[in-house]
Amino acid sequence: MPDIPEWLTKPENYDPPKDKDRFIDKSILSFIGLISKIKQQSGNDQDKLWVSPVFKLAFTILYIILVSSSRSFTFVYIMLTYVVLILSALPAQDIRKVLRGALIATVFTYLILIPAALGGNRYSITMIPAKVFASITAVNILSYSTRWDHIIASLKRFWFPDLFIFVFDITIKYIVMLGEFALQMLYALKLRSVGKNKSKYGSVAGVGGTLFIKSRAMSEEMYNAMECRGFDGEYHVTDRFKFTMYDGAYCLLNAGMIWLFVYFQNLA
Repeated sequence: MPDIPEWLTKPENYDPPKDKDRFIDKSILSFIGLISKIKQQSGNDQDKLWVSPVFKLAFTILYIILVSSSRSFTFVYIMLTYVVLILSALPAQDIRKVLRGALIATVFTYLILIPAALGGNRYSITMIPAKVFASITAVNILSYSTRWDHIIASLKRFWFPDLFIFVFDITIKYIVMLGEFALQMLYALKLRSVGKNKSKYGSVAGVGGTLFIKSRAMSEEMYNAMECRGFDGEYHVTDRFKFTMYDGAYCLLNAGMIWLFVYFQNLA
């Protein structure tokens, strides 16, 4: 019977050097947050705030226009109060998400305007952060209170071009699909990383390259599928529009805001 080689009798104590993988962990968490946010938005059974998505979309655009073009401090702060009151009707978890995004943008704007304020321009640092907060809060309220497909249908009711609606619709769906694919690749990269990886950027570049190839293949498959189903590039809205008492009250309230805008503009 042949002798066992000496190297087989020795215990194998392999202790790979430790490496930091915070970049992969942060990438995984960011993809999970993005995908869960979109899926949660699309998974709601019905919209919030009891108002038709058509009016919510129209008046959100109106808010941004009025706040951006106003020269009156009083009107801007009235609009700010009005948007916060609407925000209070949302669930607590949505309020936290809306305020977090709006406050980050407002603080960033405030920091940028500090040199202008030190130079004597106090108007900008007082007015612009309030406008940013009101506008972003209004957009976030629309986002968290309305399903994506209802927003797309509202765009069609406002006669937006079908090409714009198509790009908007497909972009949202592709963000979810490619995000899930990238998440699986990051999990695979994390599980296969043993020891110290000296080429982290090369691994990330490989994930990005594979993701690009996958997106191109998916776009070709989608084009062939839509061509086989006879899609001619035109979107159709099948749901009938119903005007409710909440829509009427919302329209009257916003008509009052338009009147306030005209009134304070004349005083400015």
